[in-house]
Amino acid sequence: MGTSDPITPPPGEDDEPEFEIDVVVRPRTRTRKPSMFTVLMLNDDYTPMEFVVHALERFFGKSRDEATDIMLEVHQHGVGVCGVFTYEVAESKVAHVMDLARKNQHPLQCTLEKE
Repeated sequence: MGTSDPITPPPGEDDEPEFEIDVVVRPRTRTRKPSMFTVLMLNDDYTPMEFVVHALERFFGKSRDEATDIMLEVHQHGVGVCGVFTYEVAESKVAHVMDLARKNQHPLQCTLEKE
C-alpha cells in the first residue's frame, strides 16, 4: 500500500481546495412611519368664534388668517381640520383645547381620528 501525496487529493475526491466561507447577514431593520391622526374641531352654538381662533393660534400654531379660515369651516360645515399629528401629539392638543374650553365654560369639542 502506498501513501497518497498530501498535495493531490485521492482519486474520486473533488479537486477544489477546501475552505469555508462565512456570510454575515445583517437583518434589515425597517422603521415604520407612525400612524397619523387628524385633529378635528366640532361646531357648537355657544363657543365664541374669537375663542376658537385663539385656540387654533395657541395650540396649533396657526396664523390669524389660517385660524379664521378654520373657524369659518367649523362654523359653516360643522367640523374643521386643525392639523395632522402622531397620536401622542394629537391627543395632547385635543386635551389642551378641551381643558381651555372647560376652564372658560365653553362647550367646544375637539377630537381626533386616524388618518
